[in-house]
Amino acid sequence: MRSDTDILISGGGVAGLTAAAAFGAAGYHVTCVDPSPPVTSDKEAGADLRTTAFLQPSLPVLTAAGLWERLAPHAAPLQIMRIVDAGGPVPEPRIIKDFDAADLSDQPFGWNLPNWLLRREMVARLAELPNVDFRPGTATQSLLTRQGEALVSLTDGSRFRARLVIGADGRESLIRQSLNIPVETIRYGQKALAFSVTHPLPHQNISTEIHRSGGPFTLVPLPDRDGLPASAVVWMETAANIARLQALPTADFEAEMNARSCHILGPLTLASRLTVWPIISQIAARMSGERCALIAEAAHVVPPIGAQGLNMSLADLRCLLDLAQAAPGDIGSAAMLDKYHRARHWEVQARLRGIDLLNRASMIGAQGLRDLRASALNTLYSVAPLRKTLMRAGLGLR
Repeated sequence: MRSDTDILISGGGVAGLTAAAAFGAAGYHVTCVDPSPPVTSDKEAGADLRTTAFLQPSLPVLTAAGLWERLAPHAAPLQIMRIVDAGGPVPEPRIIKDFDAADLSDQPFGWNLPNWLLRREMVARLAELPNVDFRPGTATQSLLTRQGEALVSLTDGSRFRARLVIGADGRESLIRQSLNIPVETIRYGQKALAFSVTHPLPHQNISTEIHRSGGPFTLVPLPDRDGLPASAVVWMETAANIARLQALPTADFEAEMNARSCHILGPLTLASRLTVWPIISQIAARMSGERCALIAEAAHVVPPIGAQGLNMSLADLRCLLDLAQAAPGDIGSAAMLDKYHRARHWEVQARLRGIDLLNRASMIGAQGLRDLRASALNTLYSVAPLRKTLMRAGLGLR
């Protein structure tokens, strides 16, 4: 026996949970499944210690989904994006450039929150929505599509008939594979360490990217921790260097971390365990198939530069919502999903190529090329109209 649902979302990560809340708040019957129960505390094994910065354009989606009122009290605003070039012969700042949100509007660029906390608040929001059925610990097992419906079987033995299936099931997406949609993958030989630190100097709502070689070292503001200013760190390096750093005793790791941070916020103290994430770029050849839409890492993966990853995912969701609400009787149709693909794929391609170039520039080791990178940063920042254009592009504004 099959159950009917308007939308079945395969994947209960941050993007999938946001999609479930957004479509549920819009009045659709939603079923959301994920093979793993969400980890909703930073103390639990398997907690995602990365953070997500929601940029300005994501706020209306979160607000309409009933999520922002839950998230706002825990969010650290990002007023300034600071780029530091430390690519000289010794690891110290030689160029510091600030991109200030006040140049564009009276709002910050965005707001930063820990991923484990996002899951906690999102799961609580889904429990308030009677038309949303969230099934953690249950995975999508098979997908069969035809012109008028999608038939989905789950690992708990249940079967669903859906008007639309949303694949939010990550870079190895079963939904994408079931649709036979190929992907293009770029591997950099990089990994990222994600962790939290405390420091004596306040971050003043400044997100700082420090460029030397191997990839950026990024400090993103968090709310105070135990009475001390705190930041999330994403440290990108070659896989070999990440393995070496992981193996260091805490005191030695903190010494290397402080050297790499150029002491921008004073001595950093490790405040969490280290988690490691592989760095790739990936893009699906199409973002839709029969009765199915791909969002988030099922459709695109980018290195964690400029807070682009999840905000691209929420742009996917915003586009799907707009198309669904413009023609509610047409949800999941070939016409709707073709519009979705055409609206999103070109922008995703452009952003992926831009972030790929930025990442390759940040990896540069040769001194002469690092000097060239510093000169390019200085030139771009010095032209005010170009600086504002870059800021608007980073936010996804036109």
